[in-house]
Amino acid sequence: MIISASTDYRAAAKRKLPPFLFHYIDGGAYAEYTMRRNVDDLSSVALRQRVLRNMSELTLETQLFDETLSMPVALAPVGLCGMFARRGEVQAAQAAAAKGIPFTLSTVSVCPIEEVAPAINRPMWFQLYVLKDRGFMKNALERAKAAGVKTLVFTVDMPTPGARYRDAHSGMSGERAALRRMLQAMTHPAWAWDVGLMGKPHDLGNISTYRGHPTGLEDYIGWLANNFDPSISWKDLEWIRDFWEGPMIIKGILDPDDARDAVRFGADGIVVSNHGGRQLDGVLSSARAMPEIADAVKGDLKILADSGIRTGLDVVRMIALGADTVLLGRAFIYALATGGAAGVTNLLNLIEKEMRVAMVLTGAKSVSEISRDLLVPQAGSVIG
Repeated sequence: MIISASTDYRAAAKRKLPPFLFHYIDGGAYAEYTMRRNVDDLSSVALRQRVLRNMSELTLETQLFDETLSMPVALAPVGLCGMFARRGEVQAAQAAAAKGIPFTLSTVSVCPIEEVAPAINRPMWFQLYVLKDRGFMKNALERAKAAGVKTLVFTVDMPTPGARYRDAHSGMSGERAALRRMLQAMTHPAWAWDVGLMGKPHDLGNISTYRGHPTGLEDYIGWLANNFDPSISWKDLEWIRDFWEGPMIIKGILDPDDARDAVRFGADGIVVSNHGGRQLDGVLSSARAMPEIADAVKGDLKILADSGIRTGLDVVRMIALGADTVLLGRAFIYALATGGAAGVTNLLNLIEKEMRVAMVLTGAKSVSEISRDLLVPQAGSVIG
């Protein structure tokens, strides 16, 4: 097992959360091969240690679109974030803003746009799917713009839900799911008090606002399944590109040809991602897909990455492979579930320290100096 702050937070989250929530965030699609490869492939990337480089002046600051980030990290969109801690989206957004990095609100968040945006002192990002209900999409975009959101993250690798068998076993879905969830909550009193009782309402805030009535957890899987659109194509995004005035990021790119299509479309950025191994099992890890994509489009748009990033060392590795910035998903959710905003803050501080150590010992004085020159090709690795 890879020992890290994220590993410790994962173990603590497993103890605190009811199983249906822990396995929802911890699990992947099918047999979870890609989910494991995301971590294993990234950890296999070897760095060149360099010494006596005068590293007294080192900075993690980076520019992304029109923002200055304290380090090349953002918090990824995670559905149902507000079920992992009391009003979890607000707590995570506040921790990210205090650290000087972006927080991305999911379409299927518990806390709606109008609750999260006013709670922080910097513009958040907003994530949207292509859905059959174009009225909801237009409404969400208008509300995001009104709330001061500048950056839109458009997820395109979910035209249909992945087969996540853990959810059926854990009680997230399947027969008698509501009863099983209630029984699990009763045996996890800390969560039951903090989130179950004090964290209400437990509905999909953005969707409920649009529909005019609560859309609860019992509707979550069904609503998503009925509204994802397998007919999606690039032309379906054109009206959004015309409507959205700020940066637009396409999330879910694993192939260089799709990355080139994103450039032709006019995207400002892409996220190299396999949805954390939660969609199509057996595809490339983000780390293994990154070098070829970076070779294809580096400089034409900003390249972000997620999936498998657990430590500050992983951040440095992924940037060396070609990313400009990374997104943290599971890593911050484990910390949020364990300690709320304080847990996320501690995790981000540890990731910063780990990045500084890695940069000092590889001779990179700034994010712009983290490149493939820092990597050691070796058999079996993503650059071997």
